[in-house]
This record gives sequence, structure tokens and C-alpha cells, in this order.
Amino acid sequence: MMLQRLAFGSRRHVRDLLIRPLTQAPHGRVHGSSFAHRGELRHAKRIVVKLGSAVVTRGDECGLALGRLASIVEQVAMLQNQGREMMIVTSGAVAFGKQRLRHEILLSQSVRQALHSGHNQLKDMSLPVLEARACAAAGQSGLMALYEAMFTQYSTCTAQVLVTNLDFHDDQKRQNLNSTLQELLRMNIVPIINTNDAVVPPPEPNSDLQGVNVISIKDNDSLAARLAVEMKADLLIALSDVEGLYDSPPGTDDAKLIDIFYPGDQQSITYGTKSRVGIGGMEAKVKAALWALQGGTSVVIANGTHPKVTGHVITDIVEGKKVGTFFSEIKPAGPTVEQQTEVARSSGRTLASLHPDQRSEIICHLAELLTERKEAILAANKKDMDLAVNAGHLPPAMLTRLSLSPVKLNSLAIGLRQIAVAAQDSVGRVLRRTRVAHTLELEQITVPIGVLLVIFEARPDCLPQVSALAIASGNALLLKGGKEAANTNSVLHQLTQEALSMHGVREAVQLVNTREEVEDLCRLDNMIDLIIPRGSSQLVKDIQRAAKGIPVLGHSEGICHVYVDADASVDKVIKIVRDSKCDYPAACNAMETLLIHRDILRTPLFDQIIDMLRNERVKIHAGPRFSSYLTFSPLEANSLRTEYGDLECCIEVVDSMHDAVDHIHKYGSSHTDVIITENEETAEQFLQQLDSACVFWNASSRFADGYRFGLGAEVGISTARIHARGPVGLEGLLTTKWVLRGDGHTTADFSEHGTMKYLHENLPVGQPLAGQRDSN
Repeated sequence: MMLQRLAFGSRRHVRDLLIRPLTQAPHGRVHGSSFAHRGELRHAKRIVVKLGSAVVTRGDECGLALGRLASIVEQVAMLQNQGREMMIVTSGAVAFGKQRLRHEILLSQSVRQALHSGHNQLKDMSLPVLEARACAAAGQSGLMALYEAMFTQYSTCTAQVLVTNLDFHDDQKRQNLNSTLQELLRMNIVPIINTNDAVVPPPEPNSDLQGVNVISIKDNDSLAARLAVEMKADLLIALSDVEGLYDSPPGTDDAKLIDIFYPGDQQSITYGTKSRVGIGGMEAKVKAALWALQGGTSVVIANGTHPKVTGHVITDIVEGKKVGTFFSEIKPAGPTVEQQTEVARSSGRTLASLHPDQRSEIICHLAELLTERKEAILAANKKDMDLAVNAGHLPPAMLTRLSLSPVKLNSLAIGLRQIAVAAQDSVGRVLRRTRVAHTLELEQITVPIGVLLVIFEARPDCLPQVSALAIASGNALLLKGGKEAANTNSVLHQLTQEALSMHGVREAVQLVNTREEVEDLCRLDNMIDLIIPRGSSQLVKDIQRAAKGIPVLGHSEGICHVYVDADASVDKVIKIVRDSKCDYPAACNAMETLLIHRDILRTPLFDQIIDMLRNERVKIHAGPRFSSYLTFSPLEANSLRTEYGDLECCIEVVDSMHDAVDHIHKYGSSHTDVIITENEETAEQFLQQLDSACVFWNASSRFADGYRFGLGAEVGISTARIHARGPVGLEGLLTTKWVLRGDGHTTADFSEHGTMKYLHENLPVGQPLAGQRDSN
């Protein structure tokens, strides 16, 4: 049996939506094979969204979760308006009808009792058990009316289609159903489909799903799968009350969410109980999903009830984000990023327990490999450079970063040897030792942070630098490099693992080569302890925005200032300003704003500054006050908070050193700021009052660099106020733990009636024995 009720709205609206231009639709594909990777889901044109009972039903199982339903409708309408063809398979009629019938029964009982017993002598009223078919009959019209009202807010038409098993098993009825749905989609109407629960027979045992042409419609999971295959849908999104498919029942200690599920993995799954409502369960969902996958439709099972994700779960899935469990027929050859992280953490703990000499040996061996295998490295780098030049997408500055040379490799090797020396005094170093009481000693010692994720763009020299710092600090490391340097990164990673192998910790450094999006990696908050982005300010901002549960070490902007005081030396000003701006304009420590004391205006020094900048072809933007002093001024700056990253800078005028400090605090990024002056008192006040990661006196801003600071190398420059700040080297990749050594002590020993007293004596700090070194 099939009932159809079209929610057409106004006739004018129908005429406007009869034919949708094909140019607005996403790229289609030939149906017959499902998408192989999540990233391809953005090309899905025809999408079925299945809403489970737990998604649309309230917690009391009587009535609908209107808030969740409204957010889902909004997402479906948005995708429909993008040119996709959306269909909804919905539950909820029974719950809606149950709410309605309960209300009617209570009202009827209260009236009868009032007539027989009086208004003040009502007896306790018990509700009879409500039959599901009756509830469905009473709730179907109300459920559809609710969908109509919600979709109308987005100028989207809906149509109700009720089906049973016969509509699929009878060829004529199946053709009629297919024809109806095709016509509705052609007219830009969202079909809302449900089993006709008012007449459907009781659920059958799990004897269906035996093949592509055999599937019983016994719940909305099987209905959605059958419908998706019948309509040749590109994607089926099944929303439930769990995050996705787990390898064991959710809530058990070792349960892990499966990111990608392959048909051959069925035997490794242990299913739990059904959800609180509905007649299906996860096992039914998986069987239906695999049936749809076999029929050429991609499937994602995800949580549609979580308040933090419901408002964007459907759109996130269509955008290819790592949400729920993605069903794929193609299993990648390599490990998943989750598996890589687990292997790296395990091997990293072994790395942290090595003797410092062993970690230094690994780094020195890597330094040797960089020079011994330079031909292989440079050959791989030439491939990357040729591909980048032919593509023509990279700007000159990024091509420079991508390029390696024998000189660069030698410099890298020197830097690594410096890190190897520093590794001798890193993990397990005692920072504080206290005798709490007799035979009770407390130590604070350095330990690795854990698992680091370093995301870097087209800069392959970053890989050995960061790897060496991770090895020296005993941290496991995940590396995600830019695709522009894929060949170079692969060779450098092989050399890194070769060096690690000499002490059995080859897997401590992993290179992520899968199709993982950066945003997906940033969601692994239960596996990654710190993210370090190395790249453009936009990359850092994107990662800081995406990594909601993982700390990010870095800076989003490098708005560095140079303040020229009234007592500045002419020679020093010209040298420092030129180097700060012109040495490497794209660097994060390059000068972006030049602050000039007002007494310097219209002096020979001011003229020399302007002439030097013009000779260096630096484009000048005038600040508001600077513009007011000039008859013909340069173009006024759009903002005083701009990182130009090129041969451009802003010039502004201030009245004093204190005004310069206020300006920097207001418009700077707390990165690196400089004062040029011969007045020592003024300089010391500037150094003390300015709250930036790096503050210099009579020195170029370009000195804000880990190598120049003697750190050997840096993983980045941090403007944060917690943990590490400024150029971050080896020390910034360590944290601490407390170790207490006692002799059967309890807190009762120190109570009022106890026999011991606190001493809290500070003891000399030294290195613990090698056998006492701990990992985290």
C-alpha cells in the first residue's frame, strides 16, 4: 500500500521549482560503485537521510525532539538548495501518536471520573498499553504536518510517501514508487518516506538481507537501504543515538569507534543491545549498510542526538569530515592514522626510557644520513620542485622554502648535532628536590609531553629538525606535510626511521600519508597531546579553530614593531630597520610596523629612513597620525593590525616610549618588538613594560629564531602565555611530573597525634641515576 500527500504550498512556488537547472547540482557520478574515500562525499548528488527513532523521539519516548528535528531540517534544506536531491526516511509516527493518544485517554478518563465521582474525588488513572499500529495511525498526519511547517521556513516543498514490503516486492508497485520519487525529485521536492506502521505486519526474525535483490522492509534501516539502492542514491546517512560503529558495545572500557568499516571486518565486531526506542539495533544498521554498499551506495552511520554536533552533523558528513563510521569497499594498504598514533605512542615510551646517550646517537646518525644520502634527497626534491613549477600554484617565497640544496642539508646536519648535545640533559632532569620528612623525598623531573602532531606546509627541512627535537625530548611524533613536498618528505622520513632503528624505536616518528584532512587530525583529542603548526598564519588560524580539545603551540600572526626613539643612533636605525624588514619579508619575525618618535619627523634621520625603504622598494602605508603630518602622504593603512608578509610596512608616529608600548599592546600580536635608543633608562622601561614573547634593544627583530638563540632548531614561535613562549626548542617539548620516594609513610604519620613532622628542606638538584629515568 502506498499513500502520497504532496505538501505543495502555493501554486506559484510549485511552478518556480518544477525544473531545477542542472548547473547548480554537484558533480554526479555513474552509479554502481560507492565512493572510496570520505573526501569524495562532497560530490554526492542524491542523498538519503535516515532518522532513527532515538533521533526524532524525546527521552521520555512520548513525543518528538523538536530542537533536534529543526536543526536536521535546516541542514537538509540547505543541501537541497545547493542543488542536491534529498530524501528523508523518518521514524517518529508511533511516538507522536503515543503522545496524542495518551492525552486523549487521560482527558477522557478525567471527564468520566468527574461525572461519576465529582471533581474532587478523582481516582488514580492508569494508562492502558497502547498498540503501536494505533499510535502510528494517530501520529502520521501530525508528524507530516510538523515536517511541512519546518521545511516551509526554508521555502522547501515536501511530500509524504508511506510504503510497505509489497511496494518493493511487487514489480509494478516498485516501478510506481520509483516513478513517483523521481518526479518529486525533479520538481525539487523533498520526499519524506516512512513504513506504513498502521498496517505493517509484526517484525520478522533476522532472516532477510540475503542478497542484493532480497531485503525485507522490517524497520527503517532496511527501508532506507532498499530505497537508497532502488533510487541509485550516492549516499545514505543513517543517524542514530551512538557516534557510529564500535568494535565492541559502546560504554565498555575498550570500545573504540571505527572510522572506516570494510565488509571483511564483520567478524571483528561485537554488537550490544538495541537503542531505547525503535525495533532495529546496530547489527541491523550494519547489515542494511553493507547491503546498500553492495548496491553501489556509500553509507555513513553517525550520531544525530549529540547537542554539540546535531546542528551540523549532516553537512559535515557531506563535506567529507571525519564524522561517524564510513563504510567503504576499498581498504587502504597502509595503517589508519589512529593505528599510526597508537604505534607511535608505544614506541615513544620506549624512546623516552632510553639513556640520553642513545637518543643523542640516533640524532647524530640522522645528521650523518642527511649528508651521506644527499643525492637521493636532492633527487626527490627535484621531482617536487618540477611538479610545483609546472603546476604554477606556489608563490616564489614557497618555492624557496620547498627547495633543498647541499648547503641547506649541511646546515641541517649542523643543527641536528647541536640538538644531540642538548639531548644529554633533557628527559629525567631534576628541577626540584625536597626532603618532605625523614626518609620521604620529593622530586620534580622533566618528562616528554607524549604524542606531538606537527603540520607543516611546503618546507621539507622542517621534517628532520622537528624529528630530532622529538627524539631528544622523548616524544612520539606524527608528521603531516604538504603534498607539494611529498617525495622529499618520504625520503627524509625513511632516513629518520632508519636512524631510530639503531635502538629499536623505528615507529616513534610517523608520516601521515593517508587522505586525512587537517581538521580531522585535529579531532583526535584522545590520542594527540600537542599540535604544532608550521606554516602560514592562515594555516595556524585554521588549526587553532579546529583543535578544540588539543593545545596548539604557535602564533597566528607576526605583527612585529620597531620603535625608533628620539635618542636613537642614526647608523643603528638604518641597519636594524633594513634587516628587520628586508632580510626576509615573509618571515613571521619581520617588521610590519615602524613607530617613529614625533621629534624625529622632519629631521635628516627621518629622510634617511624613508630613502632607505624606497631604495629597498618597500611600499609604505601611513598610519592616521603620520598622514596628518604630511601634505602628500602615502596611501593610508587599512588597518594598524596588518601582517604584510612582503616588502610593505606601516609607519606611524608616537609621542613617547610609553605611547609606543600602548600602541604595540593594542595593535601587536605579542610576537617580537624592538626599541632603538641610546637611552638605557628608556630601553629598560620598554623591555620591562612590553608584554611580548621577544623584546629586543638595539637588535633586529630577525633574531627571534631558535637557531640564533642557540636552541639548535625550533618547532615554532609561540605567543601563548602558558607552557612555552617565544622560539620553542627542546625545552618547550617537555613537561614535568612529581616523584615521591618514601618508606611506608601515610598522611596519618603527620597528623596531630602522629610521630612525624614536615621538614620541607630544599636539597641540591642533580641528575638521577640512568635507571631512575622515567617516561610519562
